[in-house]
Amino acid sequence: MADLLRKPKGSHGKVHDITAEDAGWGYVGFGLYRLEPGARAAEATGDREVILVLVEGKARITGAGQDWGEMGDRMNVFEKTPPHCLYLPGGVTWEAHATTACTLAVCTAPAVGAYPARRLGPEGISMLPRGTGANTRFVNNIAMEARDVAGSLLVTEVFTPQGNWSSYPSHRHDEDDFPRMTYLEETYYMRLNPAQGFGIQRVYTEDGSLDETMTVKNHDVTLVPRGHHPCGAPYGYEMYYLNVMAGPIRKWRFANDPDHDWIYRRDNPTA
Repeated sequence: MADLLRKPKGSHGKVHDITAEDAGWGYVGFGLYRLEPGARAAEATGDREVILVLVEGKARITGAGQDWGEMGDRMNVFEKTPPHCLYLPGGVTWEAHATTACTLAVCTAPAVGAYPARRLGPEGISMLPRGTGANTRFVNNIAMEARDVAGSLLVTEVFTPQGNWSSYPSHRHDEDDFPRMTYLEETYYMRLNPAQGFGIQRVYTEDGSLDETMTVKNHDVTLVPRGHHPCGAPYGYEMYYLNVMAGPIRKWRFANDPDHDWIYRRDNPTA
């Protein structure tokens, strides 16, 4: 069985520390801190660029030689307000001091090009609907390719209502063949509302060489090294996930599973 489901290590401090080497791929890294008021997190970016996402709660943040002040606004991720985020280039350090209980995501990828440290939210982030019917979800695009703010990283948040599917119809982005498709590794950081809930994610290839179906719970992280990767939220439980993607070029081009592409074509007849 592929090691695609990562459980948090405890409930306080750095509960996820997924490096590209640990994941067995070349680009995406993901860390997660769950900090109590007064607790501190600090790291050096090294040869990687970083986007810090205040998933919930508040922290005073310094980074790249600047004091960014207190960041964060939503106290619960399911408030669905735009997140406070900070881009940091390679070769700098950052530090966060929690002023409330907070959840801080550390999204990383190779530092490519020269991009300055800057706030990425909440300004410039608007929640957008995607899909129809039971495929409806709501997206906060933090740093997708329309925003030229990073060299490698693509980062977005998705809220999936109870009973709905997401990352669906099934699609993949595992070939470096732009403009038809781009190779992008991907992580999902999952949250459920209420917190005792669960969701389902399947990661599979069309030839069946990879086919894993996982039960995901609050604060789990899933890895998508290749293949299709739909997920679903059962009735009674709302799902949130934070996506981090990166690959050779910072563009998101994908192909639907041919078996299920009819759903996309039915819902998007003019596409």
